[in-house]
Amino acid sequence: MRHLNRPLRRRTVALALATGALLTAGLALAAPASAAASAAPSVRTLTPLVVNARWGGHCTYDRIVIDLQGSAPPVTVTPVSQLVYDGSGKPVPLAGKYFLEIRLHPAAGHDDAGQNVYQGPKLQKIYLSKLKGLALTGDYEGYVTFGAAFDTQPAFTTSVLHSPERYVVDVAHPNTC
Repeated sequence: MRHLNRPLRRRTVALALATGALLTAGLALAAPASAAASAAPSVRTLTPLVVNARWGGHCTYDRIVIDLQGSAPPVTVTPVSQLVYDGSGKPVPLAGKYFLEIRLHPAAGHDDAGQNVYQGPKLQKIYLSKLKGLALTGDYEGYVTFGAAFDTQPAFTTSVLHSPERYVVDVAHPNTC
């Protein structure tokens, strides 16, 4: 019987060694991928960046454009009774009777290293038919917020434009052309 068990034992040992080698190789191949994923603080997150805000007057509307890097985040545009700076709650010094708060989330005006990427105006008086002022009111905890000021109640529409990515608020007014 000894002779019959030796070949079986050798096969079992050989099979166990081969299985162990394959498992070890599989773990070795998987380790760099998981190590790279956990050691990726220098890789940019996918948070959209707000890089500029601009405006323009047209025959039947004034336009606010918020330029983005990355995909356009969800945006809410809300009429508010006054504009305040995020975080501090201090009033924004823009003249007007009516205001819109434009809030992008998730978004940032700075990169992962904390360096500003937003190059637009922080507080700007504007002399268009409807739009009288624009301010960056916050870049705080994943929210970027703008405030827009008007002398009369704004009727507005919003849209997202691509290549490059940008968020648009159009405020209607009577034809001036």
